[in-house]
Amino acid sequence: MVKKDRTKITIIANENPSEVDRWIAACHKMNDKVDFQVVNITRNNWLEETVMSKPQILLTKPGGLTAPFKQLYDERLTILVKDLGYLCFPSLDEVLIYENKRYFSYWLKANKIPHPKTDVFYFKEEAIDFLTRAVFPIVGKTNIGASGSGVRVLHNRKEAVVYIHNTFSFKGAAKRSGPNLKKGGLFRRGVRYLINPSKIAGKLKVYKSRSADVQNSFVVLQEYIQHEFEWRVVRIGESFFAHKKLKMGEKTSGSLLKNYDNPPLSILDFVKEITDRFGFVSQAVDIFETEQGYLVNEMQCIFGQSDPYQMLVDGVPGRYTHQNNNWVFEAGDFNTNESYDLRLSAALELL
Repeated sequence: MVKKDRTKITIIANENPSEVDRWIAACHKMNDKVDFQVVNITRNNWLEETVMSKPQILLTKPGGLTAPFKQLYDERLTILVKDLGYLCFPSLDEVLIYENKRYFSYWLKANKIPHPKTDVFYFKEEAIDFLTRAVFPIVGKTNIGASGSGVRVLHNRKEAVVYIHNTFSFKGAAKRSGPNLKKGGLFRRGVRYLINPSKIAGKLKVYKSRSADVQNSFVVLQEYIQHEFEWRVVRIGESFFAHKKLKMGEKTSGSLLKNYDNPPLSILDFVKEITDRFGFVSQAVDIFETEQGYLVNEMQCIFGQSDPYQMLVDGVPGRYTHQNNNWVFEAGDFNTNESYDLRLSAALELL
């Protein structure tokens, strides 16, 4: 029997159900406080199942693999939140800008958030004409593509013309569909799959889906910002973390190379102002530090974590909180279960 003092949670799974395993693990850890069930939003009975579960809050995990399933998740979650009034974490607006670089660029521009200049073209001729005014290098991005899988640095007009022609052809925009060979830990990752062979089929399915998801109706071109690193600033609830993502080759995305220098408090101020403004409480904000100030490159409501912590201050893991107009550091282990334990605590605080 469900205890009345427990919170009823419904986890909204995407096309890859295993991606909610961290949410499930967090709920099991707090089984004295929550009762939960999982609804796969990609199935035909998603609406009936969600309503029948009578949730007090939905825990979301939007897919970032292919455009059709990303659109499906956004549309159906919009119905649940806007029409049926369910509360969700991360929020609907956080989900909508996640892994949708086209929409995200509009959102940044409309809300006057500093960011690298980004142009989206639906006509090949217009995109090629733009190159006469472009300052190279520029960056070509696919609409969906985590860990740098859809990022291409174009060094000159010739490369850019070929990229645009390919994008508007059957071939589509280039995106890595297989494993990231530039990312460290290849041996460790390979051993993990040998130990757990059942996971190999799942990975192959992911690679196949990525390969089949061709973007060929529009092109996203972004100003290239000279950089040696990006700051990743994480906000979960009222906890803030920051570290540097170091560049491998020409990109920081997907390298997994990090530096845990003490973050400047000004960058925490910058992220707090943006996230407060929109009520965002589950965000990783990737930021370029330039002479003109901070520029937002990416914002992700769900993000990976390769280390057991998101920040070190003087070599000590912990978090920052904002108290009485000051940033206060608190040492501790706040990023267990890839930060999903902290996410669940933050979600429950919304109630």
